[in-house]
Amino acid sequence: MKKFTLKSLPTDNLRLVHPQKFVIDYKNELNEAQYEAVTSVDGPHLVIAGAGTGKTRTIVYRVAYLVELGVKPEHILLLTFTRKAAQEMQRRATIALDSRCDRVAGGTFHSFANTVLRKHGSLLAYERNYTILDQTDGEDVMNLLRTRMKYDTRDKRFPRKEALFDLYSRSVNTMTPLGAMLMEDYPQYIELETEINALHQAYVLYKREHNMMDYDDLLLNLAKLLQHHTAVRAMLSEQYKYIMVDEYQDTNRIQAEIVKLLAYKHQNVMVVGDDAQSIYSFRGSTIKNILEFGEMFPEAKTIKLEENFRSTQPILNLANEILKRGTPTPEE
Repeated sequence: MKKFTLKSLPTDNLRLVHPQKFVIDYKNELNEAQYEAVTSVDGPHLVIAGAGTGKTRTIVYRVAYLVELGVKPEHILLLTFTRKAAQEMQRRATIALDSRCDRVAGGTFHSFANTVLRKHGSLLAYERNYTILDQTDGEDVMNLLRTRMKYDTRDKRFPRKEALFDLYSRSVNTMTPLGAMLMEDYPQYIELETEINALHQAYVLYKREHNMMDYDDLLLNLAKLLQHHTAVRAMLSEQYKYIMVDEYQDTNRIQAEIVKLLAYKHQNVMVVGDDAQSIYSFRGSTIKNILEFGEMFPEAKTIKLEENFRSTQPILNLANEILKRGTPTPEE
């Protein structure tokens, strides 16, 4: 799989070369909805794909289709939630077409953010060799600061390091004030809001002083970079002319903003997700990113993959009825 690389690119409009004949017979390889999604090239698209409807196949064939059209693989960005998923999709696209698909830029939001920040983090006052803290590292720093600030010696029981880090991470990823997070998840610590907030601020300062970022910072700082440094935003939007996002229902608000900023020059975004499923809610994911996709991209077209290849119709009917009764509205 091609690693993320960043370089300045010419700003002329992309001209697709339509081949006389495609290597892949897309019309016969895909059902009608999949074919529509694969061959819908320009502009924003929301693909609703439940389990068993061929979501991965659709993404794989769209990568191949873009390459067959003449899009340079380096201009295609495939964002997933695991590196393994990106590698598998690129492997399948390469098998379906040829080795050009292996040059597509694919990976997780965090790996993409890390690549960009290693090159441009100095614009945010980070040195290039910053250290990345995983969850365990972050919890240990919280515990260190908890001890330094003598919160571990209070008469009233203070949250453990795991709870402190969880509160911080959720607050960042959901853009929710600490008080609201306490009320929702840790009401027993509401009286300690001032002290917890002070510890969180100390955590932010500690990371900055030691040239560190945790996983949340990778996303936050990429969003800041794209928002406040227009030259970098323009360069990335020009480099990645076609953006695809898998499992969009598991994105949080920061990730959705990153996608919007990356696509600001061309709007060529296709997100694929299941509006009835979310796995990573503990990371601040929100189904509203799917429900409000049309607000973020007003010209968006919605395509639904509804033919299921795993379950019988009676099972699907029952599942759909259950989901219909439990699916939130955009206002909820």
